[in-house]
Amino acid sequence: MSYRSATPRWNVQRLPAADGRVFLVTGGNAGIGYFVAEQLAATGATIVLGSRNPTKAEVATTSICARVPGARVRAVRLDLADLSSLGKAVESLERDVERLDAVVHNAGVALDDPPRQETGDGHELMFGTNHLGHFALTHRLMPLLSAAPAARVVTVGSFAAKSERLDLEDLECRKDYQPKRTYGRSKLAQMYFGVELDRRLRAAGSTVASVVVHPGGALDSLTPSRPPVHVRTAGARLSAAPAALLVQGKDAGAWPAVRAVLDPAASGGQLWGPRVFGLRGEPRREPVWKHLADPRVAQRLWDASRDLTGADLSTLSG
Repeated sequence: MSYRSATPRWNVQRLPAADGRVFLVTGGNAGIGYFVAEQLAATGATIVLGSRNPTKAEVATTSICARVPGARVRAVRLDLADLSSLGKAVESLERDVERLDAVVHNAGVALDDPPRQETGDGHELMFGTNHLGHFALTHRLMPLLSAAPAARVVTVGSFAAKSERLDLEDLECRKDYQPKRTYGRSKLAQMYFGVELDRRLRAAGSTVASVVVHPGGALDSLTPSRPPVHVRTAGARLSAAPAALLVQGKDAGAWPAVRAVLDPAASGGQLWGPRVFGLRGEPRREPVWKHLADPRVAQRLWDASRDLTGADLSTLSG
């Protein structure tokens, strides 16, 4: 069966209702995460913004509520670069909600220039935040996810990861640090985790599913303003106009993640991205990249991530 025939018609402007459901979006206070939260808020679901900065989370909450009448939005302080803080963050969440219908692993750090930086736990900052933080957070969230009828873990990767390969002997780039490559590899690690997580969930007979997405090419200069969260100047809009032929704004970059959360056609182990060359357009299912489907790499990354974080996801249930 082809992807087209297996996938029902989807309208990014008319999302299905999700009243009574609870969705956590990490990094929901800015960028793609903000638009994932804003779009999901319009479905009637309760949205939890995971943010390390309470002030920015408050600003984002105010913006969403101003644009989405009746929006149900709250925030939890979440710092993925501090593994020891994740337990307290999830305990705070557990006091407010009884279950979690989806978590969107979106938060991330992208550095453009040297020098190499580390988290407080001693991990390379991008790998430690983007991958290890979400790996450990998933371990903490499993009881809440398992309490939902059919929860989803949606991991937001990057199109930049398509051309990268992991160095399993130097996952934290201690020997050879190049910022853009390190970022791409950190996102690739996230995507490997999302695929491997679903394999393990299926083997355990869990009701939780893991879906991987990427936003394609998503630029600030093509993103509509959401002051004060994001302000696009007239100059930026004009200078970015030619790029709109190939890429898109972060509002559209949010579409694959939103679909992965809501669409019954989205299943565990799948990869979703933009329709046009994987860079722009409405979200669609695409074949899992060949290197991303290598179970040997996924297994070694999983084992290393467990050792580096102390998070034991060996027994999954739900």
